[in-house]
Amino acid sequence: MAEQRKLITSMLALTIAGALLLVPPLVYVFNQPLIHFGIPQIVIYLFGVWLLLILGTAALTRVLPPDSADPANGAEGD
Repeated sequence: MAEQRKLITSMLALTIAGALLLVPPLVYVFNQPLIHFGIPQIVIYLFGVWLLLILGTAALTRVLPPDSADPANGAEGD
């Protein structure tokens, strides 16, 4: 039960962090006329946040226990 609570807390923290990293006031900080390797800084920031959110979600879903009603687990879900 404690493991599931930690997982839920981690999912909530990832969601809140993603929302905070994508709010316009913070995004505007990276909206500068700087170019890195031919790519504007804001594009690198937005795609970096997007990639980190995907990787974080993938890491958290690997820890999820299998669904008990999943037919692939051999349980009957009628």
